[in-house]
Amino acid sequence: MSQPEYRWRQLTPEQRAELLAWRKERGHPWHSPPHRPNFGHLRFHISAACFEHQHYIGHRPERMDGFARDLLAVFAAHASQTFAWCVLPNHYHALVEAPDVLGLLRELGKFHGRTSHAWNGEEHSRGRKVFFRAVERSMRSERHFWATLNYVHHNPVHHGYVARWTDWPWNSAAQYLAQTDPEEARRIWREHPLGDYGKGWDDPEL
Repeated sequence: MSQPEYRWRQLTPEQRAELLAWRKERGHPWHSPPHRPNFGHLRFHISAACFEHQHYIGHRPERMDGFARDLLAVFAAHASQTFAWCVLPNHYHALVEAPDVLGLLRELGKFHGRTSHAWNGEEHSRGRKVFFRAVERSMRSERHFWATLNYVHHNPVHHGYVARWTDWPWNSAAQYLAQTDPEEARRIWREHPLGDYGKGWDDPEL
């Protein structure tokens, strides 16, 4: 699983199934799905993109796996809860509860710096800009929260990588669906549709 310039779209169904099984075996920690949270300016949609949307994260599956693991470690240390997350080849999203969101953003900046230094060394590309920046958007209402959760889990489908949430190895959708009553999950999806939600958010200049 070390092909250069990794692209999920180019994998056969058999290769995708193998990769899903491989990642499951590695046992990355999951976070509990939300249970009717209290609202205020504690919950945020965090997103960040690679510079000019290059596929630096998705260079190969092992890099995607390590990046997801280390990103979740940052959230575990500097956010009180992680409700949903998704890592794609050139950006990521997370829905978190963070009492000190500016502190979390600082730690994500440090994480981006460490990651960029390591990857540029591996690829003999010192000085290359890898990440643009991380941004936060506060949840304004219960409707906004659930729409954001749907958006985060739907992102791999939105970008055409997979047909179903659970086909993507690097997100929390499988855990969310496993711990949420199917009728409740369908109700949340039906009552909080995406529409144009998130349009333009993946532009690194926003």
